[in-house]
Amino acid sequence: MSKFKTADLCDHFADQVQIAEEQFLDLGGRPYFSGAIETIKAFEDNSLVREAVASNGEGKVLVIDGGGSMRRAMLGDQLAAKAVQNGWSGVIINGCIRDSADISEMDLGVKALGTHPLKTDKRGLGDKNVPVRFAGVDFVPGHYLYADEDGILVSAKPLELPEG
Repeated sequence: MSKFKTADLCDHFADQVQIAEEQFLDLGGRPYFSGAIETIKAFEDNSLVREAVASNGEGKVLVIDGGGSMRRAMLGDQLAAKAVQNGWSGVIINGCIRDSADISEMDLGVKALGTHPLKTDKRGLGDKNVPVRFAGVDFVPGHYLYADEDGILVSAKPLELPEG
């Protein structure tokens, strides 16, 4: 999708989108991003995140429900670099990242609750591509996410602004 503003999308599609209630920090180098949703639900274990970013992410956004934990980072510079390499548009994390200075220089949209220097455990726990809910929004695999400096929107189908 070409450049968009979530405010404009809300003006045209308010009845078709869910709007995240919480403001997440903008931590990536890409200010706006969109794509089909893939999800991970895991608490303080980023084993599935490592698997996901190693796969083809063209046209996709990875949504990670880390349970809102502020005690461990679900994404660091190595996994973010892998996401860029594999074409992911962005990552939304209900939790923390680390290596934020490096991630802020990458061509990847990243929104998270905050930063924390401690990595997660690697136990292989969690669920992939299951509906998750946080910030008042249902993130359903295959639905579409749009994010910019103003917020996060989710739609069941792709949105295109009218020309002009």
